[in-house]
Amino acid sequence: MYDGMPRPFALPDTGPGRRALRTAGAVAALAAVLLTGCGAPGAARQDKPAPAAADGFPLTVENCGVRTTYEAPPSRVVTIHQHPAELLLSLGLKDRMIGTAFPDSAVLPGLSEDYAAVPELSAKEPSFEKILDAEPDFVYGGYASAFAENDGRSREAFADAGIDTYLNREYCGKKKVSMQDVYDEIDTIGGLFGVRDRADALVADLRGRVRTATAEVDGERETPVFVYDSGDKSAFTAGGRSLGTEIIRLAGGRNVFADLDDVFGDVSWEQVVARRPEVIAIYDYAGAGSVEQKKDFLLAQPALADVPAVRNKRFVVLPLTATLVGVRAPRAVEDLARDLHPLRFR
Repeated sequence: MYDGMPRPFALPDTGPGRRALRTAGAVAALAAVLLTGCGAPGAARQDKPAPAAADGFPLTVENCGVRTTYEAPPSRVVTIHQHPAELLLSLGLKDRMIGTAFPDSAVLPGLSEDYAAVPELSAKEPSFEKILDAEPDFVYGGYASAFAENDGRSREAFADAGIDTYLNREYCGKKKVSMQDVYDEIDTIGGLFGVRDRADALVADLRGRVRTATAEVDGERETPVFVYDSGDKSAFTAGGRSLGTEIIRLAGGRNVFADLDDVFGDVSWEQVVARRPEVIAIYDYAGAGSVEQKKDFLLAQPALADVPAVRNKRFVVLPLTATLVGVRAPRAVEDLARDLHPLRFR
């Protein structure tokens, strides 16, 4: 089963994994010192008056097996990974955000100014201590690695420090992701932050984009698409349980590995050749090699020379962020539909 993090590009092999910072017990002890010690940041925060009651609160939210009751919307938020940050910014919540971490692609143009205004705590997942220093009351993680226990960032450790957490529903273990998950995530986050009206408007806009794109390609033959994430000896690709597969379908295509019963998995190059994709969708994200590197690799493989997509050099690019549960996925349907069926959009 795919663990939720993008894989490094295999040409050349990219080296070591992340090191564990310390044991959870040591982290919990440090958190206690920070929050209860004389003059500590946590102590200063406790002196502030409690926020006024908001409509719809208290609110209880069940998230990936963690049940949390919120007396008021979060007011000091750290996001780990880019898609949670973009979702909050799309809901007009920049004023609640005190830190971001782990950007993996260019920010959506309409959000880039607001994103840049929020301090970046780390280029990767920040340490538990770094997050505590920002004094958040809420941490919103995009991948499961946001709350990696072996790195000292378990949800239990944050709870012990008095900080609420939320993990993107894609990593709650359901193992199949759909566009409905996008809408449900926005709805849940909108309620949790007390901005349900904004969430409703955002969902309506995104649903409308998907409806328009699918209507434009209705009746077209489905274009066979192979997703290339990474890999040299084998191909790491999107399976039938991925949101990427649904994006391709809605855009008028067909993932040639939709029968792979997982979100991601490895397939052989012989299988790729046999399935004769007409388009190759290259997943683009930081640390995985450039799109041009991936294209050059595919074009240089003699075994792939007769694959229609390679022979015709028909590649499309999908930022990995656009295939995750967040605000980009419906927009990705629009963009991919134009790439797969350009004559319909003249």
